[in-house]
Amino acid sequence: MTDLQHDGGGQASPEDDNPSGPYVELSRGDWAGLADHTDIDLDEQTLARLRGLGDPTGRDEVEAVYLPLTQLIHLHMRHTGHLYRASNAFLELEVRRTPFVIGVAGSVAVGKSTTARLLRELLSRSPGRPKVDLITTDGFLRPNAELERRGLLDRKGFPESYDRRALLRFVVDVKSGVPEVSAPVYSHITYDITDEVEVVRQPDILIVEGLNVLQPARTRSDGAVGLALSDFFDFSVYVDAQEQHIRRWYVERFLALRETAFSDPDSYFTRFATMGDAEAIAFANQVWDEINGPNLRVNVQPTRPRATVILRKGADHDVESVRIRKI
Repeated sequence: MTDLQHDGGGQASPEDDNPSGPYVELSRGDWAGLADHTDIDLDEQTLARLRGLGDPTGRDEVEAVYLPLTQLIHLHMRHTGHLYRASNAFLELEVRRTPFVIGVAGSVAVGKSTTARLLRELLSRSPGRPKVDLITTDGFLRPNAELERRGLLDRKGFPESYDRRALLRFVVDVKSGVPEVSAPVYSHITYDITDEVEVVRQPDILIVEGLNVLQPARTRSDGAVGLALSDFFDFSVYVDAQEQHIRRWYVERFLALRETAFSDPDSYFTRFATMGDAEAIAFANQVWDEINGPNLRVNVQPTRPRATVILRKGADHDVESVRIRKI
């Protein structure tokens, strides 16, 4: 994402390090060693297309981290399929299997978009060549005019800036097997919702990427608890790193955007294209201090323990360890 005012990352909590907690932690080497031989391979041209601006993910990372992750997801899919068939047989139902839904959460600068795109590419090349669609939650941000009316334009990326009901309805419809489901499209050039739609047509796998996809259900004014988007996920990934690293990556990306997206005359951010280094660094840090950091600590980081898998990155963007939910 190229937006300035979006999410953050996370830091380890004492609960995460509890040996009797819900996760088992594996070093990068141990995790890589779990992978079976696979013929899935991504060339450098494909990787260049998939990774985000400033993201150095290379073939070593794919082989050590993402191939084992793809195999684990495939294992979950296979056993979910067994349960689905057994349940239908018990209930004497004959209905089409619904899509396997994967949530990918994490910070705007941590590389969750690259993770989601890599998973889409690798899963689509896995046994059976499943049809894999990817939707980002950006399309469910409220239009700028609506955000301005509500006084939320400076809180883009916070949970309240999304049309959460529409996003939940979209995932429920896909999960329910509706033949065609449309999602709005967001432009990172105009920084607003467009008139376009993206149509999802009964994929085998749907990946939903966004910082708030693991948010718990909200308690209504009458005390009742509604549904959460993650209630419809079969698997979820949280891309994690220390906040100090994510902040640095965010600033570095902001500097790089001056020569790419910001230089587009139609860009909402074109006024930043001519900023000098010192001014740009100061501005990016201000955005982090006032928006991204608070959103990270209050809204994004607390959802991390809800993930099936946590990919923990080090200062160089490489995944150093992997946490897998045991229960």
